[in-house]
Amino acid sequence: MKFMLQILKPHRRLLFITVVLLILDVAGALFIPTLAAQMLNLSTSGISLAELLNTGIQMAAVSLFSGVCAILGGYACAALSARVGKDMRVALYKKSLKLSVYDFRQFGTASITTRTVSDINTIQMALTSAIQMILPVPIICIIALLLCFSLDMEMGFILLAVMVAVLLLAWGIMHSASPLFKRLQKLLDRMSTVLLENITGVRVVRAFNSESREQERMNTAFKDYAETSIKANRRFANLDGLSFFFINLFVVIVYWLSGGRISAGNFQVGDITAVIEYALMVMFFLMMAQMVILTLPRAIECCDRVQAVLTHTPEIQDMVEENPKSDTDMDKAVLSFDNVSFRFADAEEDTLRHLSFECRRGETTAIIGGTGSGKSTVASLILRFHDVTGGAVRLNGVDIREMTQRFLRDRIAYVQQKTWLFSGTIASNLRYGNEDAMNDELMHAADVAQVGEFIQSLPDGLNSYVAQGGTNFSGGQKQRLSIARALVKKPELYIFDDSFSALDFKTDAALRKALARETKRAAVLIIAQRVSTIRHADRIVVLNEGEMAGIGTHEELMKSCAVYREIYKSQTKEETEI
Repeated sequence: MKFMLQILKPHRRLLFITVVLLILDVAGALFIPTLAAQMLNLSTSGISLAELLNTGIQMAAVSLFSGVCAILGGYACAALSARVGKDMRVALYKKSLKLSVYDFRQFGTASITTRTVSDINTIQMALTSAIQMILPVPIICIIALLLCFSLDMEMGFILLAVMVAVLLLAWGIMHSASPLFKRLQKLLDRMSTVLLENITGVRVVRAFNSESREQERMNTAFKDYAETSIKANRRFANLDGLSFFFINLFVVIVYWLSGGRISAGNFQVGDITAVIEYALMVMFFLMMAQMVILTLPRAIECCDRVQAVLTHTPEIQDMVEENPKSDTDMDKAVLSFDNVSFRFADAEEDTLRHLSFECRRGETTAIIGGTGSGKSTVASLILRFHDVTGGAVRLNGVDIREMTQRFLRDRIAYVQQKTWLFSGTIASNLRYGNEDAMNDELMHAADVAQVGEFIQSLPDGLNSYVAQGGTNFSGGQKQRLSIARALVKKPELYIFDDSFSALDFKTDAALRKALARETKRAAVLIIAQRVSTIRHADRIVVLNEGEMAGIGTHEELMKSCAVYREIYKSQTKEETEI
């Protein structure tokens, strides 16, 4: 509730207008049975047609007023719900951009997507229904009871008893269904995860003829969700039946009591109509409120899930507000690792231990090592996707924790191992790090990345369509486009994380030669598996099980580092055998 009040606070004026319009609508609707009873009572006493017509005009005016308030209230409520939903989605998206890789692992990518789309949609629907169907209930109950008590005290108490019984019944069922709705949201996350895996990994599924196995997994997820949903709905099916029973019981009691009162002259025929109309209106809104209550446990669970993300403290946070002044001293290392150690939060041992090296302008530094040696973790630490647990990573001599993440990443171009292109055009992808880049700059970067001829061969050139993830291009084409995107940014430090693995040796050699000319005023860090990619680097860092096994040029390491020699021999042996 506190969370929803915070979300509604910026829209309190619209909320106030919505509530006022709904109150006027309800008050008008309750006044109509009173006028109808008055007309019926007057007609039985032989009143003139003019007076009946006057009462009829009053009823028409009240109906028109109530209808206008209902229309305006519905519009205001819909606008309020849409704005609240937009604010929550914007807040979730902004927060997701601040979450680290470890944070995403905690929540799950599919779960974040479900919370942003499905959960907020559920909250919006519940908010609209609650304002239109639950908020009027106390007002209707109070006014109806007052009107009923004014006609007959005993009937007023009977109506009060029926209302209390229905409310207690609704509260009990809502309380018992709450755990089921919590389970439903978790099962929805599970369905999203399995479905996402099946869709994104469809080629692997088909390649291994695992369609039946994946279908069984999906069917299990669907079945668990359906069974839990049925259990929840059974509880509310009982609520509907019992509520109708109480309504009909009250009507029977009213008719039974009214006979004697009319005979005694204490009650009129119109009063019976008014009492029953009051009761039916109260019960109608109580029934509608019960239907809304069906969604409340689920909406509350959705609120908790959204709030869990919004209140989560990211693993990586800016520790300063002011950034250091840019320092482009050619003699100073752009990047330096100073006795760096790192351990993942859920790991028992350090992934990196006491790592120290430098990357200087105009030079290429390379990192090589076996699988699991910690190569890609180095890139994550530079970009502050994780923070070091020991030592310091410095950019231009300043600890990267003493600058904002935006300032840090503005000075780095990163080409990751698993390349990713966004849906749009080639031009929009290349401008991702530099929106102001001209077409000539884009083509120049493309030529350096050895993808210029490919772009020119396409009918639309730079305006050629790119599918989500770049699935309409080959692995090598995606890698070269990603490298061109990094070159367009013109940063101080380039990080190529195994970004040449899909290139043939000829393209790899031409690309490295062109890169050397293009990056003279920047530092280059290459993380690679192949010795042939990094053998001409000015400095090669050899990692082995998280520790630095050697550092130097290719020739120096061949003499002094056994781990490097073993990597080199294993790769040259494979090439000879091929």
